[in-house]
Amino acid sequence: MHTRIAGFWAGLPPAGGGIVMATGIESVSLHLAGFEFLSQVLMVLAAAVWLAFVAVFAYRFLRRRSQWMTEASTPPALTGIAGTCVLGTRLALFGWKQVAVALLVIAAVVWPVLLVAVMRHWRRGMPGAVFLVTVATQGLAVLAATLAGLWKQSWLAMVAFLLLVLGLALYLQALYRFDLRQIRTGMGDQWVAGGALAISALAASKLTGFAPWTGAMHAMLRWLTFVVLFFALAWYAVMVWAELRWPRPGYDIRRWATVFPMGMSAAACLSTSVAAGVGWLGPLGRVLMWVAFAVWFATGCGLVAAWGRAVAGDRPEQRARQRVS
Repeated sequence: MHTRIAGFWAGLPPAGGGIVMATGIESVSLHLAGFEFLSQVLMVLAAAVWLAFVAVFAYRFLRRRSQWMTEASTPPALTGIAGTCVLGTRLALFGWKQVAVALLVIAAVVWPVLLVAVMRHWRRGMPGAVFLVTVATQGLAVLAATLAGLWKQSWLAMVAFLLLVLGLALYLQALYRFDLRQIRTGMGDQWVAGGALAISALAASKLTGFAPWTGAMHAMLRWLTFVVLFFALAWYAVMVWAELRWPRPGYDIRRWATVFPMGMSAAACLSTSVAAGVGWLGPLGRVLMWVAFAVWFATGCGLVAAWGRAVAGDRPEQRARQRVS
């Protein structure tokens, strides 16, 4: 049984990093909305899953180097960067600033390596995972901006601002390569098209609320936050419509890439409500937060069911024979 459990986790594709991203950002949203106990439960869960993926990452690097090299050049590999940054952001808000700094350093060191490897294999007609180049970059921006705000460090805020600009530039490049048919056929990661903008809006809102920056810089960031958040919510509406128009029931590992943008949209609304002083975004963020939590729970049930089948040794061919009989 233990071998099967280990095999299940070791066999998870890089897209599995979306579990940390989705759980971590839902924890951040709950914290911003004032639901601290539930937020901390999800924070611990996100940290546990992150540690599990670190072990998987190390195992593949040491024992399956060719597989590691192949996976490192695909966009889902960037979920490791984004998940690390989201977890770091939540830990910084929890008060573990030194741990958050360590995660920022780790992510910052690995980020350019994976980013270059992924961009070397870019092409037209890619799935929604292509937008992870922006998500990973803005994850660094969010974590850097969070720490800059806690420590009132302008140089770190400037680093976050430069990452924000780079992330938006990468978004335009990713959009050019995105296959719009994925809105109809994608199995979950098509939502990252909007999630990448939502995390950009979150980064911009963090910098908008950076106290030392006033005047023109504050005004520019405030309007940038509004514009990016508007397009993020527009993508949200498009994706909801597409889900209703072309239903895709059943669990898929890529569904975690649906949960993350939903939770990120909530976090962006909640953060912007405070940083930019727009009251009505708070209630909207809370509604989106609970919607995201419901989808997170349903997707988690799907993961647990898949895990249960792995523990029981239930393989696809066995399930096919059961359906025939």
